[in-house]
Amino acid sequence: MGFMDTIKDKLGMAKSKAPGLAQQHGDKIESGMDKAAKTVDSKTGGKYTDKIDTGTSKAKDALGNLKGKDGDTPA
Repeated sequence: MGFMDTIKDKLGMAKSKAPGLAQQHGDKIESGMDKAAKTVDSKTGGKYTDKIDTGTSKAKDALGNLKGKDGDTPA
């Protein structure tokens, strides 16, 4: 098995586990996103607040999609 095949297998396993982990730890993940956004915004002196807020919002939407609607695992 080649290197790329090994990587693909590992990514496949991670992808199958991600929705369950997102459901279990979604609140912690969102809290971490908020904390990271606040830190980056502080370090940049508020210069990129809009972009940071947009990125954080999109990341939270992606997390919501990963968790599935109403807490169900996506199809």
